[in-house]
Amino acid sequence: MDDQLVHLKDRALAVALDVVLRDVKATCAVQPIVHEERNFMGLGEDTIMLYAPGGSGQGVSVSEWQGPAEQVADLADQAQGWAVEELCAAGKPATWPECPTHPDSHPLEAGVVKGVAVWSCPRTRQVIAPVGSLSS
Repeated sequence: MDDQLVHLKDRALAVALDVVLRDVKATCAVQPIVHEERNFMGLGEDTIMLYAPGGSGQGVSVSEWQGPAEQVADLADQAQGWAVEELCAAGKPATWPECPTHPDSHPLEAGVVKGVAVWSCPRTRQVIAPVGSLSS
């Protein structure tokens, strides 16, 4: 588990984020600064923020009613939204993670297949890789 998330009360979020960040670190041209915000906006909730080097940020979370695979897929979708925005802001192609079957076309889509969080091609529905196992 990422050392930055050791104090996070919501262990499900920490575990899911650790899986998703493996893909971000391995394949994304922008890297988030991960920070736990305690008592976020005075609401009494702890939130994980993904910050860009320029300071913009996005909160990410998981629902406790979801199973582990759904939590990972949902968090992957949220991280993808952050990455696409930051790639665009950096003037880079905003297709993360890029579909290897259709390069320069569209990003992969996070979902759950047979109880596993996966990245799939949104056109063909072909599973490309489990979330957390992308490589450069």
